Amino acid sequence: MNPSVINVEVKQEYILKLAFDNKETRLFDTSSFLDKGIFNELKDINYFKQVKVAFGAVEWPHEQDFSKDTLYLLSIPYKN
Repeated sequence: MNPSVINVEVKQEYILKLAFDNKETRLFDTSSFLDKGIFNELKDINYFKQVKVAFGAVEWPHEQDFSKDTLYLLSIPYKN
């Protein structure tokens, strides 16, 4: 079972910095999803910045979301 997201921050356009409950910090690039149906709205950077943590994953106001599994498995470790 993959860890849950406990904090999310927009690092740069379409890149999320995620803190997980296993103490890891990782970067998730959403850009490859932006042309896919419901995620198209995330192209508006002001809307994109409205991301929040929900149930160990992330979501936006109109219910676009990424599961904690997707976020963990497709992200890369963040180096300070």
